[in-house]
Amino acid sequence: MTDKTQLAAASLAGAFAAALALLASSAAAAPGEDQASKEKCYGVALKGQNDCAAGADTTCAGTSKVDYQGNSWKFVPKGTCVSIVTPKGHGSLTSS
Repeated sequence: MTDKTQLAAASLAGAFAAALALLASSAAAAPGEDQASKEKCYGVALKGQNDCAAGADTTCAGTSKVDYQGNSWKFVPKGTCVSIVTPKGHGSLTSS
């Protein structure tokens, strides 16, 4: 590689790394909107789509093992959780 090519590749890699870091920091602050207007709603997430802390054998976002897992949660607009209907019942403000 020429010096010019190496510089271009390094610049592109740096930009890509910065973009990934920005995405990771945005995901860590999920849901990305004001959390004061959100609440954790247990039992409404589809498999692999929970926001975080899905209980035993899981670590965080995207680790729920089954649809509507009772100990996994999603952020939903405040005041809507218990009105969400799933095949297993309603959303809950507490883990089951």
